[in-house]
Amino acid sequence: MEVPEEVAGESVAESGPRRRRRGRTVALIGAAAVLGLVAGTCAGYLVQVDRAPTELPSLSQPSLAQATGDGPEPLSAARDRRVKTDGDLRKLLLRKPRGARDAEYLMGDEGWLDLAGYAEYYKKPGEMFGKLVSDEFRRAAVTGWRVDGTYQVEIRLLQFRQEEVLAAADRAGNSQYWAEAEGGTDSWAVPGTGEGRAYVHNRPETEPGYVPVYNAEAHAWRGDIAVEIWVTDTKPIPKAKIMGLAERQMERL
Repeated sequence: MEVPEEVAGESVAESGPRRRRRGRTVALIGAAAVLGLVAGTCAGYLVQVDRAPTELPSLSQPSLAQATGDGPEPLSAARDRRVKTDGDLRKLLLRKPRGARDAEYLMGDEGWLDLAGYAEYYKKPGEMFGKLVSDEFRRAAVTGWRVDGTYQVEIRLLQFRQEEVLAAADRAGNSQYWAEAEGGTDSWAVPGTGEGRAYVHNRPETEPGYVPVYNAEAHAWRGDIAVEIWVTDTKPIPKAKIMGLAERQMERL
């Protein structure tokens, strides 16, 4: 028996059997596949040529049967919120309590507050005016009152067209941001308002020659209306005061 020779330091047995070249075989298989595809396409074409064309359905369809009977009755004004909010917005404001007097320095004309008037509440009214225009400001209603000469309330309803942006929610959210940023502030969610919140600022505003003034506020929205409530007094304002105002006002919307 002949002993296998070593090639380059490796025995023939260790190097294993030599592999056949597959290039020509692969090329033959590929050519056969292409010919088969061409033949199948030609056969399918010949079959379709001998067949009559299939008619397409008519574009005109029979009219659909209409429902009979009376349709549903329209919602009453009490149930259709759109009727309320498209009417006199001032009627949705809380009414002045019995015995209270009109608020001092209340901006607006007969309960209406125009765009320029609302922008004047801010330190930079020109910038706020442009922001309200881009937010599709529609109109605003305002009311306010004072009790015992020191306790004062102001409520504003801001309505937006909301054709491009949900401005009412944005306006309330922005006001909430600044309310929470003030130090010494407690806040609570207003029930039934989603994300509405009420705030009590425990640190009074002080100026030389003036008595300290405490503040509380609430911000919420419903649909296309943002609600702002502001309370001031010369003594700390309890949570029940601002929460009660916020809940009653939201119930009217």
